[in-house]
Amino acid sequence: MSELIMQAVYSGLLQGGSYALIALGLALVFGAMKIINLAHGELVLLAAYIAYTVETKFGANPLAAIPVAVVIVTLTSAVIYFLVGRIKTNREINSLTLTYGVGVILTNLVLLIWSADVRATSSPWMQEAFVLGPLYSMRSEVLFFGVSVVLIGGIWWWLSRSWYGRAVRAVSSNRDAAKLMGINPGLTELVSFIVAGIMAAFAGVALFSYGVVTPAFGGVLTVKAFIITVLAGIGSIPGVLIGAVLLGVVEALTVTLASSALQELAGMGLFLLVLFIMPNGLFGATRRRG
Repeated sequence: MSELIMQAVYSGLLQGGSYALIALGLALVFGAMKIINLAHGELVLLAAYIAYTVETKFGANPLAAIPVAVVIVTLTSAVIYFLVGRIKTNREINSLTLTYGVGVILTNLVLLIWSADVRATSSPWMQEAFVLGPLYSMRSEVLFFGVSVVLIGGIWWWLSRSWYGRAVRAVSSNRDAAKLMGINPGLTELVSFIVAGIMAAFAGVALFSYGVVTPAFGGVLTVKAFIITVLAGIGSIPGVLIGAVLLGVVEALTVTLASSALQELAGMGLFLLVLFIMPNGLFGATRRRG
């Protein structure tokens, strides 16, 4: 029984790394612009299908699809930004409707190009077992967990050390004050959308490398990303990884000890519990009053 629980925790840990990749882009845009990009899951899905195309058409490892996915997904993300930027009133609410519509368009585009069949990698290298003592996983799961940690560390450094990273934080804190400091809010928000697109591209290739994808999966990915963003607390990049791992472990333990039918319910229960006890999230900063 103990080995079964250890395996569940290990699997949940690796799954959490993939969840963090999916949530990182949404968390960045949410922190910078205070809007929820409801098409983010579809961007991840688009990258997954690009990886499928590269593998089936060219016989290449899905990793070779990363540059192509980055270009296509970031361009799509930039288009979404320009559409959102045209909203002048009630941007937080109207952007939800707009990005939801873009998500529906992307889902139907995937259906038209790749059909509704379930897709998964056939790469032996990706599917090969990785053994760590009594624990088992696929090589792709371990690989992309490492990629997730590296990318989150890179984004954290970028936000705290680079000029554009500081600009993103300044615009997030006070858009008007950022203008007075010589920061172009529009350009800064575009940069955050581009970085979010890069994260979505890596997440999509990871998703295809260790699991299965269908056109209807985009909405599920967006919900997962939003849950992790709230669990972490707005503006906490390391919290995204910790929140994602926590969600992955809870879901894995639920599947192992109870039923796979309760997996989504367990994740939502964790979400509501954290919101009830810690409304600012696990690592969200409490606003001052005064």
